[in-house]
Amino acid sequence: MSQIFDHLSIGFDVAFSWMNLLVAALGAFLGTMVGVLPGLGPINGVAMLIPIAYALNLPPETALILLAAVYVGAEYGGRISAILINVPGEASAIMTTLDGYPLARKGLANVALSLSGWSAFCGSLAATIGVIVLAPLLARWALAFGPAEYFVLIVFAFCCLTSLLGRQPVKGTLSAMLGLAIATVGVDANSGVYRYTFDSVHLFDGIDFVVVVIALFAIAELLELLESAVRGENPDVPPSTRKLFNMTELLYTKWTVLRGSLLGFFIGVLPGAGASVASAVAYSNEKRYQEGRDPNSCFGEGDLRGVTAPEAASTAAAVGSFVPMLTLGVPGSGTTAVMMGALTLYNITPGPVLFDTKPELVWGLVASLFIANVMLFLMNIPMVRVFSKVLALPNWLLVPGILCISYIGVYAINAGTFDLTMAAVLGLIGYLLRKGGIPMAPMVLGVVLGDMMEQNLRRALSITNGELSILWSSPIAIGLWVVSLAIVVIPPIMRRRSKGKLSVSAEAALEGED
Repeated sequence: MSQIFDHLSIGFDVAFSWMNLLVAALGAFLGTMVGVLPGLGPINGVAMLIPIAYALNLPPETALILLAAVYVGAEYGGRISAILINVPGEASAIMTTLDGYPLARKGLANVALSLSGWSAFCGSLAATIGVIVLAPLLARWALAFGPAEYFVLIVFAFCCLTSLLGRQPVKGTLSAMLGLAIATVGVDANSGVYRYTFDSVHLFDGIDFVVVVIALFAIAELLELLESAVRGENPDVPPSTRKLFNMTELLYTKWTVLRGSLLGFFIGVLPGAGASVASAVAYSNEKRYQEGRDPNSCFGEGDLRGVTAPEAASTAAAVGSFVPMLTLGVPGSGTTAVMMGALTLYNITPGPVLFDTKPELVWGLVASLFIANVMLFLMNIPMVRVFSKVLALPNWLLVPGILCISYIGVYAINAGTFDLTMAAVLGLIGYLLRKGGIPMAPMVLGVVLGDMMEQNLRRALSITNGELSILWSSPIAIGLWVVSLAIVVIPPIMRRRSKGKLSVSAEAALEGED
């Protein structure tokens, strides 16, 4: 324990220099703005700042602090547009839309925004403590995950999606399958075969996630708003009279935040898993857990726990992804992969020796995560009322505003008009699917996880020349298969048993009346 405090004293000496404090504050602000804008995301935010940091000749620890603050800030910012206008700023904020947007439509935007900020703060704080205490141990544990284990982990994530399918499992499964189909479009990275490109060069690289998420959430939502306006239905959003969450709501969600933080951190440690997997698994598990205790829970209709679980998990996973980067030299996410590239500009190679050769960089980064997290919380909470003013805008101004912001995000990907057309087409398809009662979240998660699932399956099979036995050859893989099977099989059995008990009790009550 004394060694940990010695390391932290080195880190805080670095973090509390005026330059690093200024850089952490600037990175936290820029990251929040990047997270708010659909289409940018933390990877683009970090990538855009690398040449600036290098051109300014910043010291390596200062540059890494700047990029880390942008990364965590983007995780904070992604929830704002997800809650207010049902447009997730990035992939990890998809799950926040499920309950965050209904809360905003009920006049609880301030409560949802402030409580999500608190959850993100707790998740990031818990994960930072985990990095300090458990980094070497978790790094060795993460090494046990090979391609087969990652494939089964993603299967487990899809099994968790069964809790999102509600009472219409066929429609939910269809939605997830459509997402997986979209993920297969483009040139196969292994064989070079063109798949579902229809000889269009614009589809050779596949359909970008940003195009899909903006189409299915933003454009489809705008079409529904326009339909309501044409019908003369213009539901008023009650004004949010409260500034922040209260103590009752804080205590109501405390265990949800804790569960989401721990789960998100451990998933974030796995190289390549990322915040998207963490938020999906955290939301699904929390929904399943709460519905098991209370069948009348309102997940998907505006439950505060549906906001706090994914927010705590996504920020915890973002911080947890630094563990494999620093200890193994393996990127824990796409954003940390970009940050590793930034370190190579300074001739620094992440890995176990980094703790001995550059302790000021490692522990300065860890200490700065503490400071940036506090800055983000203090920065975001006072801005809640400003952000929530978006809902007070009339539809004639709000609809074109959202459309412009969304299309700017789409255009920024490849600076081409094809993506704009694709977004419009997918948006119309998403609108029609919504009218048919097909949920959008499983589809988007299918797009996010589909490529990762396929690549890990291909790698696993290439190791054994096509032998499927590798998928259940390790204790970790077997454990994940067992848990996945239990998630799919046990809930229907429990529901049937509870229905049987209710029918028996109803019959007994009728006989008693007779």
